[in-house]
Amino acid sequence: MNSKAIIITEKLQAALQDSPQQPPPANHLQIKTLYSLVSPGTELAIYQGMESWAPLPFNLGYAAVGKISALGAGVTDYEIGETVLAYTPHREFSSVDLSSDYNVTVKLPAAGNLPELLFIRLAAVAITALRVSPPELGDIVVVYGMGAIGNLAAQLCQLAGARVIGIDLAEHRLEQARACGIAETINPSKGDVLEQLLALTGGVKANIIIEATGVPAVAAQAPKLGGPRSELVLLGSPRGEYQCDLTKFLNYSHLWDHGCVTVKGALEWRYPTRPERGSKHSLTRNCNILKDLIQSGKLKVKPLLTHLVNPAECQAVYQGLMYRKDEYTTVIFDWTKI
Repeated sequence: MNSKAIIITEKLQAALQDSPQQPPPANHLQIKTLYSLVSPGTELAIYQGMESWAPLPFNLGYAAVGKISALGAGVTDYEIGETVLAYTPHREFSSVDLSSDYNVTVKLPAAGNLPELLFIRLAAVAITALRVSPPELGDIVVVYGMGAIGNLAAQLCQLAGARVIGIDLAEHRLEQARACGIAETINPSKGDVLEQLLALTGGVKANIIIEATGVPAVAAQAPKLGGPRSELVLLGSPRGEYQCDLTKFLNYSHLWDHGCVTVKGALEWRYPTRPERGSKHSLTRNCNILKDLIQSGKLKVKPLLTHLVNPAECQAVYQGLMYRKDEYTTVIFDWTKI
């Protein structure tokens, strides 16, 4: 059996190709994909040949929703025809390993808005910022980067009772943030960021700074926005080299008059995939919480979905994500169109 799949064939080249598909082995599901989600940061890094763990050619992808089409031996908690979200790549048919520590499988309502529910996957990244640095009622939280991950992190902090201020150079992303309920925003092109923050807050710095861009230069400057004993959360995965005065950065953490800022990493995989004794949080628990928030409309995702496209358009999609960032925020491939 063959399955259509999006393959990065070589650096900067993506194509929809036939790929062999084996029947699901024991403790696996097979799903027929309806929609799959693009992760701009991770997938563009693979597209550019920057990830050593993803040697080309490579079938990339972040998550998908689909219908269960076959069950492997020993699977008892799922039925053929059920709708699920799983951490699977961009392919027409995918095998889902139910025991893998790198997969979460979430049952979805068949009548739900499946493209919107795919945002569970992005929100599962964003929620890690709140897990490592929970905002308290009335805290001021600054989020650098209003792409999908930063936007969702900002919304979640606001749902937790924080006053949230979003920062981005792209005005259209700030407009998306405001459409999602993040009313206070800062554009660094319009003046010094710290001065704009102090003007908004009446002279008060942030309690939590979430760095969601993954740009090391942004992370190096972010601590100056923090007040006493504030926390800097590295939500975006840092990529690329950057030279700076490391002592200046460390002094924000070490010196009291610089804020004693604590730096925390917020990679989602720091938590167990499934519930474990002694751990309150897990990726599965996070995803089910986020499913309810999206279904209820409390977590707004519709303004973030800019492209719902045929998988055959994959090369144009990755080029657009690289060079037309003012148009592309979140892309979902629609496998019902092939």
